[in-house]
Amino acid sequence: ENKEIPMITSCSPGWIRYIELNYPELLGHLSSCKSPHQMFGAILKSYYAEKQGIDPKKMYVVSVMPCVAKKSEANREEFVNENNNPDIDVVITTRELAKMIKRSGLEFASLPSSDFDTIMGESTGAGVIFGTSGGVMEAALRTAYEWITNSTLEELDFKSVRGLEGIKEASLVIDGNKINIAIVNGLANAKNLLDNIEDTSKKYHFIEVMACPGGCINGGGQPYSNEQYSLIEKRMNALYSEDANKVIRKSHENPEIIKLYDEFLGKPNGEKSHHLLHTHYINR
Repeated sequence: ENKEIPMITSCSPGWIRYIELNYPELLGHLSSCKSPHQMFGAILKSYYAEKQGIDPKKMYVVSVMPCVAKKSEANREEFVNENNNPDIDVVITTRELAKMIKRSGLEFASLPSSDFDTIMGESTGAGVIFGTSGGVMEAALRTAYEWITNSTLEELDFKSVRGLEGIKEASLVIDGNKINIAIVNGLANAKNLLDNIEDTSKKYHFIEVMACPGGCINGGGQPYSNEQYSLIEKRMNALYSEDANKVIRKSHENPEIIKLYDEFLGKPNGEKSHHLLHTHYINR
């Protein structure tokens, strides 16, 4: 109610930069959510620091990302808190990390396996598929369905939002309401959709946009390949396979997220969660 529809995703920094420069009249449609790694940094320097008894100013948070645009995103003034402490201190790409590993002489494949830290280390299948086009939409739908209907979603795979097509459309019914969605990857496709958004007979409610063709799996910071398209497809399939094998596949069922809200954030969209996890955009 009283919201601008369609809502458009906000996790791709290349997309955010593009819409700020070229479609400022649509900024009100963007989700106010920070991108996942910016949320993670904000929680690390608040909740995690408090739990571990660490001065947040002494923390240095490094994000390893498949995306070059994440470097400039981390430098946005909106992601620096009132103590002049950024959510993320520096971003390195997966390609840069691979070079560091090689230069150090590490035999990465022979390193012993280990678990993530117990605080902030649990992940879900929904989190895994964020990296591919359609994954953000699918993750959101899994939670939205259960929150709206108050019933368990038995079939978790939304096949209609998957794939590498530039623009995908689907309609689904949730609790008697028809929801029209679109998934776009690549800025040329995003431009095509936005230029015609008012003319389309299908009134979208939710749109996912990723700047890179295929999504983050094909980000500008990823290792180069001579067989790029087939590699993107393999990466996409690997994420869906990882999702299918996860014990927990819905974001809202992550026990560490539940604990985070119980112990620290309070309620979704509450004052503290809004302050730490949400942002605003600029007409450039």
